Amino acid sequence: MKKVFLVAGARPNLMKVAPIYRASRNFDSIQCEMVYTGQHYDRQMSQVFFEDLDIPAPRFNMGKSTGTHAEQTGAIMVAFERMCMEERPDLVVVVGDVNSTLACSVTARKLHIPVAHVEAGLRSGDMDMPEEINRMVTDSISNLFFTTENHGRENLLREGKRAEDIFHVGNVMIDNLFHNVDRLGPDVVEGYPCRELKEGIGRYGFMTLHRPSNVDNREVLDGIVSALNRIAEDLPLLFPIHPRTEKMMAQFGIAFSENVHTFPPLSFRESLYLWKDAQVVITDSGGLQEETTALGVPCVTVRENTERPVTVEKGTNVLAGVSGENILREVGFALEKTGRPAPKIEGWDGHAAERIWKVLVDYLG
Repeated sequence: MKKVFLVAGARPNLMKVAPIYRASRNFDSIQCEMVYTGQHYDRQMSQVFFEDLDIPAPRFNMGKSTGTHAEQTGAIMVAFERMCMEERPDLVVVVGDVNSTLACSVTARKLHIPVAHVEAGLRSGDMDMPEEINRMVTDSISNLFFTTENHGRENLLREGKRAEDIFHVGNVMIDNLFHNVDRLGPDVVEGYPCRELKEGIGRYGFMTLHRPSNVDNREVLDGIVSALNRIAEDLPLLFPIHPRTEKMMAQFGIAFSENVHTFPPLSFRESLYLWKDAQVVITDSGGLQEETTALGVPCVTVRENTERPVTVEKGTNVLAGVSGENILREVGFALEKTGRPAPKIEGWDGHAAERIWKVLVDYLG
């Protein structure tokens, strides 16, 4: 039996590893062990997601991993090296672009353990994004590359990767999305604290905002919040506020209007319960750009670039930048698209994880 380490580090990783872990149960020749690096470690941002995503608590949990990028990456590398030397996995699977993705892929390769990167080849072109550096370094040393869209393959080939090592499998985030949409029955949503608000508010928008480039600069954050307050005059906004955003708003003395309803971070399914029926989603997240596209919900991305260009090409997502006036204008245009059917994208069908394991099982022999 082959032992595979499946690495999850931050909250978005959990939505990506969940379908991969679930699909591993279909292969008797595979012992899949989930490794959690603790990059997000409080209960609201991590443990609740293990329960919510229908996956067990990981066998290997590194505990808290905080500090600067270098401190966090270094701590994960030290702990993961020790773990790999003791357990000797045959393969390490990393997902996405967080610090643990970089740390565990470098550590594994230095121990001569092959690495497979899920969501390989995504590029924003913005080297000021820590995630872009993580993506590029991880792809520079991985053995197998699993792409979500054709742009990923094109980027990898341009960077000199071998075509036979690149596999277009689709999007595990969409696997997880479809799995959980089907689980949102009346018995599940009955206990959600936000249910009464959703049912009584009528039309609404949903938003997330957390990127340091958006929330750590007073002028930028003030412009974004001012635009959101104006939007909320006509369309109430529901915002599960990220701890970083809440902290910076308090520090800068910036406040939302009463029509922006904020609450603590939600579980994946409770968040999905809200945004799937929104008139528009406003976000600076990468994953929500994909998920809204898969369900046909108009999305306005508060960024100058995206590593998910297919979402823009399909017309469900638009880049608004960080200018308040641009955000106002693009939200207005997006509201005209509400109710349109979701576009079709190859491999975004709920079965990406199964295709990944077929490749891995063959690779491992």
